[in-house]
Order: sequence, then C-alpha cells, then structure tokens
Amino acid sequence: MKTRRQSRILEIIKEHDIETQSELLEMLRSDGYNVTQATVSRDIKEMRLIKLLDSNGTYKYAAETVSNEDSRSHSYLFSTAVISVEHTHSLVVIKTQIGMAQAVCAALDSTQRAGVLGSIAGDDTIFVATRADAVSAALVADIKKMMSEKNNNFMP
Repeated sequence: MKTRRQSRILEIIKEHDIETQSELLEMLRSDGYNVTQATVSRDIKEMRLIKLLDSNGTYKYAAETVSNEDSRSHSYLFSTAVISVEHTHSLVVIKTQIGMAQAVCAALDSTQRAGVLGSIAGDDTIFVATRADAVSAALVADIKKMMSEKNNNFMP
C-alpha cells in the first residue's frame, strides 16, 4: 500500500502544482487513499520531496531539481551512452557503452533525485539503490525517456 501511495504521490506532483500537504492529502483521498496528514508528512520526508519556486511565484512540491541546460546535456548523454535500464524492487541496473558508466552515474547523481539512496558505477554497469519500488519504476521511466530524446540544440 505504501509503495502504491508513494508512486501516486509522484504522479500527482508531476501532474499538478501542489503547494501544501493539505492539497496533496485531498488529492490522495479523492483517489481512494485513506491517509492522515501525518502519513502524508512522513511520505514527503521519506521521499525527500522538495518545494520549488515556479514561474508564477508560488512554491510547489517536486521530486528532483534539474536545470534546462543539465536536462539537455543529460538527455544527450543518456541517448548516446545508455544501452538498457531495468529495475527489480528497489534496485535499478543501467547498462552503458564501455567506459561510460561513471559519466552517466555522475549525471544521474547530480539530479539529487528524491528517493535515491545511492549509486555505484563500474565500467559499463550502474547499480542504483532506491527507497521503494515506485521510485525505481519512476527512475527507469525517466531514463528511458532521456534515452529516446534526440536533442538538436546540444552540441557535443
């Protein structure tokens, strides 16, 4: 239940501008989750969600911070260096071109992604430990998206 709830929290904050715990609590309850304010507060802390200032001058919950420039360079790096990405429970395994694992791992670490406990890179393989299966699944989805993006604005 906790994993599904935390996965839904990640979806909610990506889909909506959530400014307060109360708003998040209301959305979870409308989705059928019987949770308390204390539970939502613990989830936010455990998932290491942060509040970012948006273009309207209001704060909203977010799972990670990546600048547009970093995002473009990461997309280029991931689309050229990453071969595959999979997860099982709270472990993500990323396969890269030979010699590229440490660069990809450093880029991934720089995103300060919520729910990631740590990572380790070899020559062509990266292991990422996460707090929950939902975090692993979201990370895999984001990496696959970056793998498929071809950024014409970035010149290597």
